[in-house]
Amino acid sequence: TQMGELRTIDCCTVADEPRFPYRRLHFDVSRHFFSKEFPIKQIDAMALLKLNRMHLHLTDGAGWRLQIDRYPRLTSFAAWRPAKTWQEWTKCETKYCDQNDPDAHGGFYTKDDIREVLAYAESRHITVIPEIEMPGHSEEAVAAYPEVSCDGTGKGGDFCPGKEATFQFLENILSEVIDLFPSHYIHIGGDEAGKGAWKTCPDCQRRMKEEGLNSLDELQSYLIRRIEKFVNSKGRDIIGWDEILEGGLAPNATVMSWRGTSGGIKA
Repeated sequence: TQMGELRTIDCCTVADEPRFPYRRLHFDVSRHFFSKEFPIKQIDAMALLKLNRMHLHLTDGAGWRLQIDRYPRLTSFAAWRPAKTWQEWTKCETKYCDQNDPDAHGGFYTKDDIREVLAYAESRHITVIPEIEMPGHSEEAVAAYPEVSCDGTGKGGDFCPGKEATFQFLENILSEVIDLFPSHYIHIGGDEAGKGAWKTCPDCQRRMKEEGLNSLDELQSYLIRRIEKFVNSKGRDIIGWDEILEGGLAPNATVMSWRGTSGGIKA
């Protein structure tokens, strides 16, 4: 002891382990971007508290944050906005700008940045789970590549599930994500899709007729099921927010219920 006293304790066994195997913190680096030093610092805090899953929300309407070699405009355009904070950005009429614009704010992680974060996380026994949002919360992606939107103009926040180009786009992105992240689970979002454009989109309506889909919810489920099949073919599984229950749950999907316990119970 500090006083120099010699004390003894009885011989014993200490059983000390976390109750739950999955212990996560969710970081939204789309709306609020931080450089790679931020997640690395948080990894130390997580390890101290015995948390073992870092969920990185890498894409959303507020900015795309991951280098994708095949689609450079995701980071040269969709990662930048003419407002410093997310709150200011929500009021902007012009949502995105080029990286070299003098008013540009934002940023993204290069693949080397991610490799550095992953290596540090592994040293602290933490798995990093990437989230790539679909079909909603994708304003930034369709603005950068409007050919995967329903009307081809890049307006709106949803991918077009009626176009094969959309699936090629998403599969190409997920291939690079899977090559980069060793996590068994890949988060594909699935929440709050507006689906408004799907009602009148000829590609979506043709898809529904061809696949015998009776609702827009079933059309979203069609997209999620196809994406799951692709991710499964790579030896991985998907996690999605509880909206992926609507229209029928994909066979191997894990549900993350953000709107209450009912979604988890149903799943």
